[in-house]
Amino acid sequence: MSTDVDKRIEIHVGDITAVVCDAIVNAANAALRPGGGVCGAIHRAAGPELAEACAEIGGCPTGEARHTAAFRLPARLVIHTVGPVWQGGDSHEHSLLASCYRGSLKIAAEQGARSIAFPAISTGVYGFPLVAATRVAVDSVRRILAEEPRLERVIFCVFGEEARRVYEAELDRGGPG
Repeated sequence: MSTDVDKRIEIHVGDITAVVCDAIVNAANAALRPGGGVCGAIHRAAGPELAEACAEIGGCPTGEARHTAAFRLPARLVIHTVGPVWQGGDSHEHSLLASCYRGSLKIAAEQGARSIAFPAISTGVYGFPLVAATRVAVDSVRRILAEEPRLERVIFCVFGEEARRVYEAELDRGGPG
């Protein structure tokens, strides 16, 4: 089931650091330091200036977002958000993850970004189950896009065909928007 909002949502399988858009989202750690996974890849591609800019910010609590320049990336902004570590689902993980998407989209719109790329926040070493995280991601993005016309394009940048299928199934499910 596709909606008008869904026409503004894309799925891309591959490296988020190569996506050409206004803003990319970093699945960051609370210290905003270079790490592994998506975070490490973004820091490596952006260059050492990104770590310096993040150090100036000083950190970010779980569920919130901050932004920096993108330096050597093909984007203008990097929006850093700290997803929750999965603890079984009874420790507000779903609402914290939704807050990551809302906060990132709010910053993007405020900074004049018309396009934004998200990784699958919290699904790597933080252990959030992919299907549940995808539902939160898609529902959160649909809700914001329904109210925010400045955001013209949201890209879910996923790693692998399994993740692509999960995102496609969730978009086919329909929902807010």
